[in-house]
Amino acid sequence: MSIEIAVIGAGRIGQIHARNIARHPDARVRYVVDVNAEAATRLADACGASVSDETTALTDPAVDGVVIASSTDTHLPLIVACADSGKSVFCEKPLDLDTSRAEQCRAAAADAGIDLFVGFNRRFDPTFRKIRDAVADGRVGQLEMVTVTSRDPAPPPLAYLRRSGGLFRDMMIHDFDMVCWLTGSEPKSVFATGAARVSQDVIDAGDVDTAAVVVEMHDGAYCQISNSRRCVYGYDQRIEVFGAAGMLRAGNATETRVESADAGGFHTEPALPFFLERYDAAYRHETDDFVRALAGKPHALPGARDGVRALQLADAAEASLKEGRAVPVAG
Repeated sequence: MSIEIAVIGAGRIGQIHARNIARHPDARVRYVVDVNAEAATRLADACGASVSDETTALTDPAVDGVVIASSTDTHLPLIVACADSGKSVFCEKPLDLDTSRAEQCRAAAADAGIDLFVGFNRRFDPTFRKIRDAVADGRVGQLEMVTVTSRDPAPPPLAYLRRSGGLFRDMMIHDFDMVCWLTGSEPKSVFATGAARVSQDVIDAGDVDTAAVVVEMHDGAYCQISNSRRCVYGYDQRIEVFGAAGMLRAGNATETRVESADAGGFHTEPALPFFLERYDAAYRHETDDFVRALAGKPHALPGARDGVRALQLADAAEASLKEGRAVPVAG
């Protein structure tokens, strides 16, 4: 018997999750829900699912779990509705733009006894997971420094920026989760600097597009995170982990590993263009784990606590940027 899943949200992220579920041998998309009826119908037809409304999808006893890939402002009411119906949830990041509302998401799930997972897909990237496993095995000894580089190819449009919650909640939130996951430690304090150097739209949105953050962990490790909304050579995603016994590093992914050489020197292919291509495998592995979780099998999905912690880091980074000092992390 296949795992039956309802997908709420037929936009870009919802399409990724729905198509991965549809390809899974042990799962099926039962319903697609979206306020845009045309988008819902297209995605449902592509996945062999039915178009539904929220109430029908969440109260159908045949539905084993729900993927929430709708706009961030809908996450809390949908998670509460899923909790009321006893449905386990996979929710895209962030749980909310407001940390107190994210705490309400966590509390609703805990009170109802349902699982609430958060879509930090980079944990499922095979390269990053190999680094994390090596760190956990002591390959680099005592961890001293983690460096995370994340640069988008171009800034998003103004309409998106105005509802995104800002760079720390929208973009760097993945990196906040990564440093906690890689180190296996809790964050102690954050020092952030940043400016709008790339886009007038970012200035108009009251945000930054260039930022550098240092997170001090409770185990003594320091984590450096750099973000930019512009990168002319593609989607720049790199990690370096340094410790007393050595170093681990993951560079950018390219379409193939072919390297050429001529009189001008050695040449490699460009970095993959954006997150859809770079994290294609990560999204598929993430879906695999959600299906395993719904089947009661072991999995490695981040939970509501991870979602809240990443927002606490974003809050601290925003306060640090305004105040010009290191800010303790709540929690």
